[in-house]
Amino acid sequence: MSVPGGGSAPVSVWPGLLVGGAESCQSAEALRAVGVSAVLTVGAEAEAAAAVPGLRCLHVQARDEPRADLLSRLDECAAFISAARGVGGAVLVRWVNPGFQAQLKLYEAMGCTVDMSSPLYKRYRLELLTEHYSELQDLPREVFAADPTSTCQTPDTEVLYRCRKCRRALFRSSSILSHMEGSGPAAFAHKRITGSAQLRGGGREMCTSYFTEPVQWMEPALLGVLEGQLLCPKCTSKLGSFSWRGEQCSCGRWVTPAFQIHKSRVDEVRTLPVGNIQAAKT
Repeated sequence: MSVPGGGSAPVSVWPGLLVGGAESCQSAEALRAVGVSAVLTVGAEAEAAAAVPGLRCLHVQARDEPRADLLSRLDECAAFISAARGVGGAVLVRWVNPGFQAQLKLYEAMGCTVDMSSPLYKRYRLELLTEHYSELQDLPREVFAADPTSTCQTPDTEVLYRCRKCRRALFRSSSILSHMEGSGPAAFAHKRITGSAQLRGGGREMCTSYFTEPVQWMEPALLGVLEGQLLCPKCTSKLGSFSWRGEQCSCGRWVTPAFQIHKSRVDEVRTLPVGNIQAAKT
């Protein structure tokens, strides 16, 4: 496909959706010739936001860096693209780098919506925060999950985790951020560790810790510190550790950032729907 009047040709990636660089938008007439009726521009500079006369335009301000946050604007972008395609037009999207493409894949994995309750979104948000942690004077409040002791009763669909020593509620199952299992003992060959993590067939779990999002009670320990211990806020027994640089799970997978609670230090409490009876799995 070529654009009359010069400039690099945009590439059709889906019916009614084209992608191209800033130079692919030379004039409204050239774009109309290839069926474009709307332009979505991603860029940091003011000139990148310049409207194309006669066409619907949306500008998303973002730096040309792989980790610049586009995900939080994707619901708005999707609505803009859908509206243009819904009336038979095509949309040109300008300036999509590899990092933005990765965020688009994450958006698709969440069902094409920004689901802030999704573990995928929570992990993405923490990874962004880690890159700029040294620049922060404080941690955003939305990063922390609610303390179970200060909220309503745990829903039947969730599991509550308590300190095994003092029974203080610590976090819910919705705060656990799962990860793909690593290669087990082979990952620790450089440390000459052979028995710390075995395959389930050998009688042990690969992952001996839960990796969670930060919970409100952790905040005093996290502020201004790159790594340290996580202690029970009631009895101060050691629960695990944290590191903004990341830690290695017993399965061998490196997790960044890491808020790690050892499974041996907590108990699961499941709320049964009948009679609202609680039973602890020890």
